[in-house]
Amino acid sequence: MGEFELIRRHFQRAAPPGSAVVLGVGDDCALLQPPPGEQLAVSSDMLVEGRHFLAGTDPQALGHKALAVNLSDLAAMGARPLGFTLALSLPAVSEAWLAAFSQGLLALADRHACPLVGGDTTAGPLNLCITVLGSVKPGQALRRDSAQPGDDLWLSGRTGEARLALERQFGTAWACSLPIDAHADAALQTRLHRPEPRLALGLALAGVARAALDVSDGLAGDLGHVLVASGVGARIEEAALPLAPALAGLPELHRRECLLHGGDDYELLFTANPARRADVLAAGQASGTAVTRIGRIEQAPGLRLQTADGATRDWPQRGFDHFGSEATPG
Repeated sequence: MGEFELIRRHFQRAAPPGSAVVLGVGDDCALLQPPPGEQLAVSSDMLVEGRHFLAGTDPQALGHKALAVNLSDLAAMGARPLGFTLALSLPAVSEAWLAAFSQGLLALADRHACPLVGGDTTAGPLNLCITVLGSVKPGQALRRDSAQPGDDLWLSGRTGEARLALERQFGTAWACSLPIDAHADAALQTRLHRPEPRLALGLALAGVARAALDVSDGLAGDLGHVLVASGVGARIEEAALPLAPALAGLPELHRRECLLHGGDDYELLFTANPARRADVLAAGQASGTAVTRIGRIEQAPGLRLQTADGATRDWPQRGFDHFGSEATPG
């Protein structure tokens, strides 16, 4: 099967009626028409075998995750999806692999009205690069540089489960020694391999939240990006962090590592004026997403953790670093 037959068979589809797509897959460029007066929001993410995922990863889950991590960036900006492109490098052509991959990819695309509009394929090491396009009204994008002292700090869902799943996948002793049944372990693996982008929440937070980003490299590390961009500090209340039942049995050291530095959560971390607490809760309810106030933004720079006993400790703004010595696929 040649390149163009591969594209036609597994990725070329008619643009859905009413979408922003004027011309999709099959020409030199795609043509999109954003809603009148709205700005384009554009984000790219790459998934590389051996860095972001292990060889042999379920291709259907991989297709889902490849798009989900990009849609999560749109959610963090409060943007609505318009379409996406896919650049795909394959070591060999496998009909079964491509069918499963495209099924996972396009099922999520359909669910969020985000059609595939173009891209490229080539032979080489397995590498997936997606560029997603969205739109947002001027002045309503949820940026990283807008947090203000006194803001509440909020988190959607909960963190830590993807990191625990990854450690169990690697056979790490402290993770594998937890008494977790097969059903709970499968739920952890779903959190790692099939994250759900919080698009509905991001849209509902437009005009309510001040600053936001998605938690992809660990809560503490990603929060650090907001603090630097906004020129502020923050305090996280450890007792307020939502805790998955699977993490409850972990020793304190490993539990904190999962909750604060784990990565691959794809939850939204955002700030809002305390006067908007009812509006934030309403946004969570309207989008069907749990939201929890986990701390506050402060004037003094740096990150602090208020532990369960009431003590306050300076805390490292450490997250996953793709060029760090401890980087592992996830």
